[in-house]
Amino acid sequence: MGLAEELSQDALIAALEQWPESGVPDNPGAWLMATAKHRAIDTLRRGATLERKQEELAREIELQLGSAERDIDADLDDHVGDDLLRLIFMACHPVLSTQASAALTLRLLGGLTTEEIARAFLVPEPTVAQRIVRAKRTLAEARIAFEDPTREELAERLSSVLEVIYLIFNEGYSATAGDDWLRPALCEEALRLGRILAGLAPDEPEVHGLVALMEIQASRSRARLGPAGEPVLLVDQDRARWDHVLVRRGLAALERAEQLGGSLGPYTLQAAIAACHARARSVEETDWVRIVALYDGLYQLSGSPVVELNRAVAVGMAFGPAAGLELVDELVVEGSLSGYHLLSSVRGDLLARLGRTDEARAELELAASMTRNTRERQLLLERAARLT
Repeated sequence: MGLAEELSQDALIAALEQWPESGVPDNPGAWLMATAKHRAIDTLRRGATLERKQEELAREIELQLGSAERDIDADLDDHVGDDLLRLIFMACHPVLSTQASAALTLRLLGGLTTEEIARAFLVPEPTVAQRIVRAKRTLAEARIAFEDPTREELAERLSSVLEVIYLIFNEGYSATAGDDWLRPALCEEALRLGRILAGLAPDEPEVHGLVALMEIQASRSRARLGPAGEPVLLVDQDRARWDHVLVRRGLAALERAEQLGGSLGPYTLQAAIAACHARARSVEETDWVRIVALYDGLYQLSGSPVVELNRAVAVGMAFGPAAGLELVDELVVEGSLSGYHLLSSVRGDLLARLGRTDEARAELELAASMTRNTRERQLLLERAARLT
């Protein structure tokens, strides 16, 4: 894995040096791949030990650069059909735990930093860094071949691949840090991968559930930003600006997931929650009681404190802020979300609705101090200031 990273970086450096003079080739991806493979041959030939075997391996790679390479690529395309998705399946090897493979894949292929991955898993950044290092070591020690999984192996890797795509989308939907609240390119790439995966595994309900969730969430993108790029919360969004083509696609994918039968999985349940918002013409017309019930089912599957925090928001809307605050305070005492800025943000909202403005302002200011996203920090401070 480490050598593959070095070779890919070398190929990119070569492109930066040569393309300004020679021009961008007709097939940039193939150029980069060929360059990396030739450098792999050179690397193998420079080795002092096992020279004979290295030369044999080098000759094999050279042969693959000919017509056989096209045959191999065509065969791989038959059952995966996308280079990035194929790499994600490769990296999500069953010898790794789901969390380890997700962390490794997000770092290598998802374009996420270690900080962003840590935020996704709600763990310290050093913990994620250690997971990635251990995952690479595990693959090396097990001598795992860097090769495309067979059709039979795709199924056992599917849950890890779904989690990777989901986390890429989440980082695009609500950026961990930086000056932008949204990273549309990540959302679009996750959606593209999800749609391909739905064609690859048409009988898997959770694949369609994830696609439904992403389609519906992505439909709000235009309404989630104000004129100056500032965040706009769900309760304040102009629903006429939602992309209703994406809403219809999402609802169709959700219907497909439900028609396949069986108990609803976590992505399908989240999609059903998103559908409740998509079908309502306003916040007041939203079926909050149904959303609470769906969160109940989701919590039973995941046991996630973040799910319980979202459930507290729904309870606050369905049964009043006092009921929601009671659940949030239980999470504060429990401590698993300590340092999570959205816990303080939600608590601040509920306190404000109860008229406890001083406490609410303190919570919103605390939330602002914990987020690394500039836009989100500004929004939290503005909401706190309005309570003065």
